[in-house]
Amino acid sequence: MATVSGITTRGQTRALWLSTLSFTTCFAVWTVFSIIGIQIKDKLGLNETQFGLLVGTPILTGSLIRIVLGVWADQYGGRRIFALVMLAAAVATWLLTYAETYPQMLLAALGVGIAGGAFAVGVAYVSHWYPPEKQGTALGIFGAGNVGAAVTKFLAPFVLVAYGWETVAQVWAVTLALMGIIFWFATSEDPIQRERAVSGKKPKSAWLELTPLKNVQVWRFGLYYFFVFGAFVALALWLPRYLISVYGVSIATAGMIGAAYSVPASIFRAYGGHLSDKYGARRVLYWTFFVSVACTFILPYPPTAYVVRGIRGPIAFEFEIGVVAFTMIVFVLGFFMSLGKAAVYKHIPVYYPNNVGAVGGLVGMIGGLGGFVLPIAFGMLSDLIGVSTSCFMLLFLLVVTALTWMHFSVRHMERQKGVSNEEPRPLLSTAHQIQDPANASAVAGSLG
Repeated sequence: MATVSGITTRGQTRALWLSTLSFTTCFAVWTVFSIIGIQIKDKLGLNETQFGLLVGTPILTGSLIRIVLGVWADQYGGRRIFALVMLAAAVATWLLTYAETYPQMLLAALGVGIAGGAFAVGVAYVSHWYPPEKQGTALGIFGAGNVGAAVTKFLAPFVLVAYGWETVAQVWAVTLALMGIIFWFATSEDPIQRERAVSGKKPKSAWLELTPLKNVQVWRFGLYYFFVFGAFVALALWLPRYLISVYGVSIATAGMIGAAYSVPASIFRAYGGHLSDKYGARRVLYWTFFVSVACTFILPYPPTAYVVRGIRGPIAFEFEIGVVAFTMIVFVLGFFMSLGKAAVYKHIPVYYPNNVGAVGGLVGMIGGLGGFVLPIAFGMLSDLIGVSTSCFMLLFLLVVTALTWMHFSVRHMERQKGVSNEEPRPLLSTAHQIQDPANASAVAGSLG
């Protein structure tokens, strides 16, 4: 069945689902250190800070190269760049098995991080296949590839226990390489790239106007995304180690519980977009932050023993969050983080309809860098304070800051403009902005 511009439904479906599967595989590789890093830590005798740097290094690479890869996707076609990204990351992951020292591990981790940049390429590729009225759903499905973090937590522990971390890296590398080859041969160039090839027309530059980046509001959106996406990635990397340290569970069990957090934080992202359309992105962010404050207020409480001087003598009792209660709380936290991710990038075209690419690129990069900075901070706090739950103390301060800044900014804006609590209507839809080839790659920064 043909659609607009001669695009077939079959071609759209193939591009979407192969891109989603490819991104899922890339995300699984991107977060592989959350599992293999535990064994590497023991082998090299790393402290918590060094471990945090190791698991966060791939996140740094994936964040910084996102916009660059998006530009290349516009210039040379998303299909070609997506396949090259997967093959390059696969080679780096395989070479990781030859690293023996900590500096060598960090260098290899930089290469593994290339997989994280695939999101920018995928958004540019997928968006070109769909008309504006269908891009939201298509990109929501593609973005659910974040579930790759849960795939790693489900499967990698069993391979690691049976064969060692080197085998995990090799299997993940081979899988990614095969996915890259399948993607190249099973997909075709996107419609816009084909039109350019015929007409010889050069694409518009992806480096859009940077004037809005002077606005403090843009950086406030970046702080929101630093929490809802950056903290999601950081916890996806940190939780297995945390569970083993605090609860003494096996690495396989830690992976399963970690997946209970990663799954809702990934697959409900599209639902967050639906809620933002229905109730408003600002309201969804309020929900996200209020629930996150509650969760991160409870989780930092360490196991504690109390002795009260009663009338008939001392009364002793203890408080501790059990592993079942912990799993339930992080599930709720992950669910609301997924809603928040969608709400943040829903805001961007409302306030900056003509600068979606520049603003979205910066916000997305800030969020991605959160996934690099926070694991290091978690390790430093653990070494400094000596309390395992200190990572949640930091997240509590972060989300309280974001909520407070948002609330007072909204109140200030409403007093200045004399408006109600309703959000401004977008001048152009998000989908229409993404449909523009010059915007598609840069918008990816705000989605990933």
